[in-house]
Amino acid sequence: MDILAKSFSAAVGAPMVVVASVVVVATLATLSRIIKSVSKGKQLRVEKLTEVVVHNGPCTVIVIPFTYRKAEFTDVVSLGTLDYAKVKDTIEGKERIERGPKLLFLGAYDEVAKVGQGVTLSKTEYLTVEDQLTGDFSIVKGPCVWYPGPHDTATAKRTALALEEDEFVRLQDSATGQRWVKQGKDLVFLEPTWRDSGVQKAWTLKSYEYVRLLDSVTGKVSVHRGEGTVFPAANETLLDREKLTATELKANEYIRVMNQTDGKIRVVSGPNLVFLGASERVLDGGKKTAVDVDEHNAVLVRDIRSGQLRLVTEKQLFFPGPDDKIEEVESLIRLEDHEAVIVKDKDGILNFHYGDPKKCGESRPRSFFLPPHAEIVKLYWSSGLRRLKRDLVIERFDCRPQFLWNEIDCRTQDNVELVLETTMFWEVVDLAVMIGKTGNLPGDIYNQIRSQFIKYVGQVTLKGFMEGLHVISGKVFGEDRDFYTSRGVKVHSLEVTKYMCSDKRTSEVLQQIIEETTNRLNRLSQAESENEVRIYKMQGQLEHEKLNGQLLEIKHEHEKAEATVAGEAEADRVAAFMQKLEKDVPTLEDRMSIWQTLRKQDALSVVSEGGASLYYTPNDVDLSIKSEVRKSAK
Repeated sequence: MDILAKSFSAAVGAPMVVVASVVVVATLATLSRIIKSVSKGKQLRVEKLTEVVVHNGPCTVIVIPFTYRKAEFTDVVSLGTLDYAKVKDTIEGKERIERGPKLLFLGAYDEVAKVGQGVTLSKTEYLTVEDQLTGDFSIVKGPCVWYPGPHDTATAKRTALALEEDEFVRLQDSATGQRWVKQGKDLVFLEPTWRDSGVQKAWTLKSYEYVRLLDSVTGKVSVHRGEGTVFPAANETLLDREKLTATELKANEYIRVMNQTDGKIRVVSGPNLVFLGASERVLDGGKKTAVDVDEHNAVLVRDIRSGQLRLVTEKQLFFPGPDDKIEEVESLIRLEDHEAVIVKDKDGILNFHYGDPKKCGESRPRSFFLPPHAEIVKLYWSSGLRRLKRDLVIERFDCRPQFLWNEIDCRTQDNVELVLETTMFWEVVDLAVMIGKTGNLPGDIYNQIRSQFIKYVGQVTLKGFMEGLHVISGKVFGEDRDFYTSRGVKVHSLEVTKYMCSDKRTSEVLQQIIEETTNRLNRLSQAESENEVRIYKMQGQLEHEKLNGQLLEIKHEHEKAEATVAGEAEADRVAAFMQKLEKDVPTLEDRMSIWQTLRKQDALSVVSEGGASLYYTPNDVDLSIKSEVRKSAK
């Protein structure tokens, strides 16, 4: 343009230069409006009269005036590696996704609806994508970078369920209602319509463990025993809320198990391990110990089908059958020699068993088990000194003689009310007669002796009672013996051990009388005792003197016998000595002299060995005693 201006100026001259310059400037301005230079990264958007045209840079565009309404430059959207843009065609309404890296040049009728970044997914991550145009869902699993489609919406990133070897997850498709179980080891990517119940542990079973699984749809129960790992099916749940341990039975244990399907019962005895079946449950609270049936124990068993009782006495370790119910473990009833029991059998007949071998027969031994439907007869006897309560239960009868203490109120003829304490020594001699006559023997006896004491005490005064106490007791005991015999009882004695007045003042007077009588009896007894002591002492002295005389006689006889023996022995010695010396010493006197000398030597030897002193008489020695008087020098 500058060259053109210069050439024109030289041709037309200076005056025309100015005009030419104006023309040139105007031309240049017009050209700048007509010619548009679009740089890189820019876009020229020309809105013509009937359409819109875009020119992408770098380029030069000639725009003719009056043929467009608006022309403007816009920046191109730069998309990075992970960027994307959602572009909408405003004329047709179509949408598309443009992914980077690139420069996004929009079309004439395009507009950017959204700019975002793709979602990076790791190996364990995924997205749920919904196509809003079709309504379809899809899963996008990692590792990848996800870019949405034109009509896609996605949930937040989710982590897949990582299952170990002993884990599982229950899944349900909400669209179809289907259920299933995914077992480890695996990665589970949940579909949009899937629902899970969380990761759960499978049941690892040892050899003595098991689980029972219930199918909630069919109601079927399956049993799985160890060793192993158990995964449930889709509709199976744990029936017992936890894994079960088999019941361990020792050699003397058993367990009763009922099948709830058909009601059958089975008994499993040890040693064993018991695993319950699908429909089985344990009865009677678990394992039980078998009954040791021996010579001391038996077992009463009822058959629940027939209702019959039987007594098992054979020596064994008793395990009940499926239809058996142990009613009772019976101990052997052993009776002492003085004991007896009454057994009522199923027909109501009384059988008497005695411990005394003389009374018991072979049909009724002293040691026995109680038969089925039989029971030991119990008698309820009155207790206490006045037999007011009938609360003494007697099962075993003591057939030995025993004491019965009672307390009786009665009144004398002179209207003194007395309280008597009596002691009866009695025994049961015929148990059959007693049980047939009375059910309260002590009560009958008490009432009998009470009526008798009231009768006889009422016939005497207080003084007469005190003087004739033993006579009254004898009458009460001896007058009506048939009463006791008819009840199988033999009474040995009846004594009043104590009596007192009910009235306090009368009781004090009676006590004084009793004390005075007692003192008098004590003094008499003391005098008798002293006389007995003196007599006994004199008898002892007499016996002592007699024994001393006999002792002296015996000593004298012994000394006499000893002297005789000693003299004879000495004579024999002398005679033997003399005979031996007769040849050498013919003269008897010389022999006697030698003998005496030897005896003196023996005596001296004895004396010299001890601490004795030896005294000589003038006849034994030839001694003279002289006294000399010395004169003193003058």
